[in-house]
Amino acid sequence: MVRRRLPHISLGTVYRNLDLLSAAGEIQTLELAGTQKRFDGNPADHYHARCLKCGRVVDLDLPSGALTDLEETVATVSGFKIVGHRLEFRGICPRCQPNRRLGRPKNQEGEPWN
Repeated sequence: MVRRRLPHISLGTVYRNLDLLSAAGEIQTLELAGTQKRFDGNPADHYHARCLKCGRVVDLDLPSGALTDLEETVATVSGFKIVGHRLEFRGICPRCQPNRRLGRPKNQEGEPWN
């Protein structure tokens, strides 16, 4: 999408700027298992689900503090003072489920997901 406006921009410049935005708390860096680094424009704490077939990552709108009990349990069991957590939900997205006939899933730009 950036190349449409700035055709000569390098990938290194894009990633350096994304890293700067992440360090400043303006965006989030997602380092999900088995995938390349991704960035999320929503810097607030929230959960994600990743499709094991197409790699699609979606935001999950769960109630705030939905897993607070889990942090307390981990603190009790481990002796750690828990200051946060990252949790990845994995599964098959609706577009990739066998009973769906929507064709190959596409990203926001209309290109097939990897």
